[in-house]
Amino acid sequence: MILTVTLNAALDVTYVVDALRPGTTHRVRSVAERAGGKGVNTARVLTHLGEETLALGLAGGAAGAALRADLDASGIPHRFAPVAGQTRRTLAVVSREHAGEHAGEHAGGRRGEVTGLWEPGPVVTDEEWQAFVRDCFTPALDRASAVVLSGSLPPGVPGDAYTQLVRLAAEAGVPALVDADGPALRAALTAAPALVKPNAEEARRALGAATAAPELPAGLPAALVAAGARAAVVSAGADGLTACWNGERLRLAPPRAVSGNPTGAGDAASAALALALARDTPPAEALADAVALSAAAVAAPLAGDFDPDLYAELTALLRTELELPPCPSSR
Repeated sequence: MILTVTLNAALDVTYVVDALRPGTTHRVRSVAERAGGKGVNTARVLTHLGEETLALGLAGGAAGAALRADLDASGIPHRFAPVAGQTRRTLAVVSREHAGEHAGEHAGGRRGEVTGLWEPGPVVTDEEWQAFVRDCFTPALDRASAVVLSGSLPPGVPGDAYTQLVRLAAEAGVPALVDADGPALRAALTAAPALVKPNAEEARRALGAATAAPELPAGLPAALVAAGARAAVVSAGADGLTACWNGERLRLAPPRAVSGNPTGAGDAASAALALALARDTPPAEALADAVALSAAAVAAPLAGDFDPDLYAELTALLRTELELPPCPSSR
């Protein structure tokens, strides 16, 4: 079983309007709600793949209740510790007026310009945090083969939260993947996680100026390993993934461009990489699977979904036709 942890889960809300005009009143054409957050998206992908998973996190208020209800309806097993605060909502306003070839996909699958409004997470008390660790996370490690820790930390959760969880997982013999940003990722590196998977900008922020973070994405995985991670995979959008893993330096991109919604691509890659940790898959094969699954996620309109036909097509191409060149050395 693969655990996913989303400490700052969200109820994703999408409004579709004809045209977005600041300072005016708008008639909303449609509204969609869905449980969201990076770990939730990863759990959704794993469920679609037929893998046993358990989504863990914190949830409170009406938005938290709606999040739990959506996970139930989606068939995703979950255990979210209650908090007194309100689970945040992420609001995406899609303007149909700006539909075009360079626009992204919104939750309904229509192309349009998207304006995002992200609420802050709930203020979490120390008692609520400790209850999550004690009652949700630690007991679930008994049956876990890997754990994914991803996303931002809500107010009140300690800055070393991922550090604590990585160490608890290691004590239970469970490899942990961390997909986080800035200080949260920097703190997690001190616990030597099995794998970290930031994007290039997140990696640079975590490494900071004091570590002379490489300018090019290709040099970032090795810098993350030098900072404490056992292995590192860095995403660079359409340019694919670069890795430093088991002494191998790998770089792989999709064989062709895929248009659509890139929002959940990184979370799909985390799903593939978590499976690799659970199965002890060789790094080159793991990277190929992650590239194929993340590209297939871009082709799906909703974060947490993927195009199964495209996934199968790209998996075959990446494993039989493409060689994995070594990452260029950082300078």
